[in-house]
Parts: sequence; C-alpha cells; structure tokens
Amino acid sequence: MRRLRDMLPVAAVLMLLAASPAAAEPCANASGWDVSCLRRLYAAPLAAWPAPRIEGDGGYREMAPLSPPLPASSSPPAPADTVPEPLRQLGSRLFFDPALSASDAIACASCHRPDHAFADTQAISPGHDGRRGRRNAPALVGVAHAAPLFWDGRAPTLEAQALGPIADADEMAMPLDRLPGKLAALPGYREHFAAAFGDGEVTLARIQSALAAYQRTLVPVPTRFDDFLRGRTDALDDRELLGLHLFRTKARCMSCHNGPTLADNRFHNLGLTYYGRQREDLGRYRVSADPADVGAFRTPTLRSVAQSGPWMHNGVFSSLRGILNLYNAGMPRPRPANAAQAADPLFPQTSRLLRPLELRADELQALEAFLRAL
Repeated sequence: MRRLRDMLPVAAVLMLLAASPAAAEPCANASGWDVSCLRRLYAAPLAAWPAPRIEGDGGYREMAPLSPPLPASSSPPAPADTVPEPLRQLGSRLFFDPALSASDAIACASCHRPDHAFADTQAISPGHDGRRGRRNAPALVGVAHAAPLFWDGRAPTLEAQALGPIADADEMAMPLDRLPGKLAALPGYREHFAAAFGDGEVTLARIQSALAAYQRTLVPVPTRFDDFLRGRTDALDDRELLGLHLFRTKARCMSCHNGPTLADNRFHNLGLTYYGRQREDLGRYRVSADPADVGAFRTPTLRSVAQSGPWMHNGVFSSLRGILNLYNAGMPRPRPANAAQAADPLFPQTSRLLRPLELRADELQALEAFLRAL
C-alpha cells in the first residue's frame, strides 16, 4: 500500500499535520511536556492563554479570581456590595446555633464545617435522630456565585434555600411555625435582629435573609491559583502548571468547571444515578419532571476542592485520584439490561460531554496537583 504522503497533494498533507495532536499541542513532545514552553504560554495575560477545549455547545466563562462577597440578589437588594456587618453577625449566629433544630443539637455548621470548605467530612451527614438522607453536604465556599441551589437546583436563591434543611425531617426537623418564637425567647436575639433590621421582630423572612447574607460572605481563602490568575507566574510549580494546562485542554474540564468558582451552574448526569439499585437518585428530574434531567446534578465548585471531600452528590468518592481515574475512563455508562429498561424514558443517559480522556499517569498526577492548589 502506498504511503499517505504519496497519495495526497503536499498541501493536503500539511493540513493533516496542522490538525494533528502534536501540532495542536506546541508544548508536547515525544518525551512528554516541555514545562518551559508552558511557562512562556501562561506568562501572557489571561486573555492570551491557550483557549480551553470545550465539549458541547461551546459556552464557558473564563477563569477568574473570586470577587468580594456579593449583594443579595432578591428584593430588596442589599444597600452595598458587601453584606452589612450587623446582618452578617446575625447570620453567623444563626448558622452556628443548634437552636435552629428541633433537637437543639444540630446547627447548619454541623454539616457545613468552616475548616472543611463549609462541607462535611462524611459522605452523608447524620441529621435528626441520626437519620441520613441520600446526598452529601456540598461545600458552601463561593456559594454567592451559585444559582440555583441544592444538588437538584430546587431553590432559586440562597433565601429560598435557607429554610429547607431546617424544616427537613431528616436534617434539622424544626417546625418553621415555631422557629421565630423559639429564637425570640433566647437571650440576645431580639437585639441582633434590631441591629440588622431596625427593630427586634423575629420572622422567618428575616431569618432567611440573615442566613443568606452570611453565606454570601463565605468566600474561599485566596490561594496560589488566585495569585497566578493575577499574574504572579511563579505561584504554581511545574506540576501544578501542567495540571492547569491539562485542565483547560486535554482533560476538557472547563466544559463544566469554569468561571470564578469553576462551576457552570448547570446540571449533568455523570453516570452515578444507581438506577434500580439501592442508591438510586434521579436528581434534577424530581424538580423538573423532564426525563432529560434524570440523574443530573448541579456542577459543584472546585474552589477548595481538596478540603471538601468526600465528593459527588452522594459522597461516594473519598479520593480525588479515584475521581480523576473514573473521568479518565469516560465515567460509567449504564446500559439497559432488558427490553423494559430500554423502553423506559427514565433510564439514565450519561452526559455526552464525557468521554475517555487518555491521560497518562503523570498527567493524572499533574491534574490532581492542580486541583489541590485551588
């Protein structure tokens, strides 16, 4: 058989070479990656960095340092770009107070721990009387940038989200009609509400507002990654820099993890629905009733991700490397076991954004190193 270059015009061969992976990756060579080349690429301003490889519709937001706390998005709006201190103090007291639970033993902070990116150390947090639901307590760092809320997106704002865990029978189990009176009877609360709202009346709406305001201040601690984004080119070591480049390119992570919090605020099926099995969770479908949403969950932030494990909506992963290995394999793709499942409109479909990545062991190590720098 004649060689390809003997069968095609020179111009066509050049076009094929230009489209080859080696040509698309100027810093890759036969022995691996030229980090000095990557350093030159990423020494440029952010706008001139190599464009990310995006699956799907191509929409993404560029990486960016996180902004200061955001004002309330609901009406009435916050009076300034930062949360007023009396409102933040009230929200903080509420967030850490177990009096918001029926048992007086569970606070918001029981499952959202400040030293753990405001997530939990357990796959599923124990709630009222030791009950456990089905979902992992997500990290709240950077939550001011997230909407809608909860893994299934059932709350459009932080205000709408605030009372859900308090009333949930498996979480704090507090009857909402009793909560304002309970708090008003505790020392200091009326004074806190007066400082935040002008008078000491305790209402559910004010409790929602204060909790939401406090959560808007939960900005991740600035990291070397933020320094790198701001132009300090030595802030990431060689392995982390390669991980950043892989995150943007070969691993295609920015298809879903983009913007300042590295989360697209969309919903995707990662093949972890456990359809027809013990851990089955149909995700956003329970909110939207759209079969296309079966098994779809909100993309979580990757900010402080190394501190927020275990990971995924059900906390099934205790290792970042384990997650990366599964992404590298293309994630699970359940197939119908019989004709009935094949005909079932609710049989889950793993996102088309996912496919095998063919990352080498050293590339997986670099990607993990980058995640730990976030």
